[in-house]
Amino acid sequence: METPSSYPGIVKYWLLAGVFLVFMQVVIGGITRLTGSGLSITKWEIVTGTFPPVTAAQWEEAFELYKTTPQYHQINKGMSIGEFKFIFFWEYFHRLWARMMGFVFLIPFLIFWRKGWIDKLLMRRLGVVVLLAALAASFGWIMVASGLVNRPWVNAYKLTLHLGIALAVFGYLWWTAIGVWQPKRAALTESSAGTASLASSASSASSVPRSWGAAVFFLVIVQILLGGVMSGMKAGLSYPTWPDMHGAFIPSILTDFTQWNVDNFVEYDKTPFMPALVQVLHRNTAYVLTIIILWFSFLTIKTTKSKQIRLGIIMLITLLITQVLLGIFTLINSIGVIPVGLGVFHQAVAILLLAVVIYLRYQIANLLSNRILLQ
Repeated sequence: METPSSYPGIVKYWLLAGVFLVFMQVVIGGITRLTGSGLSITKWEIVTGTFPPVTAAQWEEAFELYKTTPQYHQINKGMSIGEFKFIFFWEYFHRLWARMMGFVFLIPFLIFWRKGWIDKLLMRRLGVVVLLAALAASFGWIMVASGLVNRPWVNAYKLTLHLGIALAVFGYLWWTAIGVWQPKRAALTESSAGTASLASSASSASSVPRSWGAAVFFLVIVQILLGGVMSGMKAGLSYPTWPDMHGAFIPSILTDFTQWNVDNFVEYDKTPFMPALVQVLHRNTAYVLTIIILWFSFLTIKTTKSKQIRLGIIMLITLLITQVLLGIFTLINSIGVIPVGLGVFHQAVAILLLAVVIYLRYQIANLLSNRILLQ
């Protein structure tokens, strides 16, 4: 099996910078969505779109293009040029950040590749990251285009798929960065406690419930995607109460089986059915996820002495508590409009939670692979 080599420090920090840039791109995307800015730029211009309007005539031209969209006629009709510039800024910044990421990746990559600092293993992994990033960018325009006709918002399902691809970029790049910083074979030679101590730690890790860790990873992904659907459908506005949903655990519309039809799933913005269903799923997945994370954390702490894993568990529980509180506060304050600040922080912490889960899965796999080598 091919093992990663030792990489120069600048390559390691370059990958961490990439992880941060992708994280911020997702956060900026959240701001763009919650401020209703995503449809303010109606063209997809890879080169010329790098430069924003400067003159009054250019701003007026961009504003006139926006006035042809359903969002303007159904939601923002009569807005001032100043209000348009605000929403234009966030969509432009979101696209500009994506372009900047491309340069931050490409230029150092060419330098590192020329110097021979990128081996075949890292090259393959970076290739996957590039393909995923290109897919995310392409689907970003497909998502935006879905809101330029008929609906005043982007399609919630396409928005969620765009978010899912972004998660794949973030998660795979983060896993790659961890592997560069801590190659799996390194644990056998870098343990200050010696081989015997490592053998004991790795042996204890054999009983770490990997299936529970996989369940946590899967549910975190599902929960973030459900959050994307919630945001796309603005489902939080329908039931801004907790722990009940306007006095019920399950709204009556969901127990009316005549509502369970294809039209309600496709035309989700025409009836209250889908917002109710998505919010029920998002809430209850949160409850299940909380229980499983706490149980996984208990079993993991009980069965391993690894400092890295114990630190990861502490971060996991801290972020879990923070995320639960942010979710509740965001929901109960979604009266008429979703609070941008709370909503953005809620999404950001969700991405950090995913990052910690990936970190823990890597550390556990690292210990288990060392155990196999020591046998």
